Amino acid sequence: MLKKRLTEFCLSDPNMQYIGILVAGQVGAGKSSFINSVNNVFQGRITSLALADSCSGSSSSFTKQYETYCIKNGSSGGLLPFVFRDIMGLEPDKLSGSAPEDIVNAVFGHVREQYKFNPKSPLTLENEYFNSDPILSEKALCLVYILDADTVHFTDDRLIEKLQTVRQRISEKGIPQVIVMTKVDEACPLVQNDLRKVYSSKKIKEKMELCSAKVGVPLNHIFPVKNYSYEIDTNDDVDVMILKALDQIMHLANDRLEIMQGMYK
Repeated sequence: MLKKRLTEFCLSDPNMQYIGILVAGQVGAGKSSFINSVNNVFQGRITSLALADSCSGSSSSFTKQYETYCIKNGSSGGLLPFVFRDIMGLEPDKLSGSAPEDIVNAVFGHVREQYKFNPKSPLTLENEYFNSDPILSEKALCLVYILDADTVHFTDDRLIEKLQTVRQRISEKGIPQVIVMTKVDEACPLVQNDLRKVYSSKKIKEKMELCSAKVGVPLNHIFPVKNYSYEIDTNDDVDVMILKALDQIMHLANDRLEIMQGMYK
């Protein structure tokens, strides 16, 4: 039902082919893996649309440049009405990982495809990859933060400050923001044994509340998921968590599109 609803999703503006969703978050939390997991659901098999790093405990971002990913409907081959935009991961150090300014610029459509992120020198107006006059489809209508449920208690305050800076800047423009909380199976033994208990787990609820308190995103905009990581086949329990998150993200982004239509007519 969830899959059918998303493949048949109609945008509030019939002239829009797709809406943009920006994926940001801490290094190693599974940004690229989340994009792949969404693609897996619709293809019905394990895919590697976005290259992900398999090195455990990696302290630097595997994603180095700005990439856009379209998702196809596996049964029809047609494109779904959204695209993911992937950026360099966030790191605690001031001169490491994605700069808050670059994330904000990406949300507002000022970053061109294939821009290579430089933590020590964020994108400026003078750079050839700065898009000074973006169209609506180049903007992000929802920002998705990817956070690791297993390590959220130990997340460096410097990284949280970066997230809060981004949140404040784009909240002023009314852009919806959500948290996709990954690795829930590693964070709770109950969920590891039965993924269907993710919404009844006290431990997962506590971690969602902590995410909300730290970043400022309301609880009903936080979605626990398990990305595909070691599996060689898809399964319904993982798919449902991914689809529940995506369904809410799409509705929030489409609500924003409806509001912005009046600005762009």
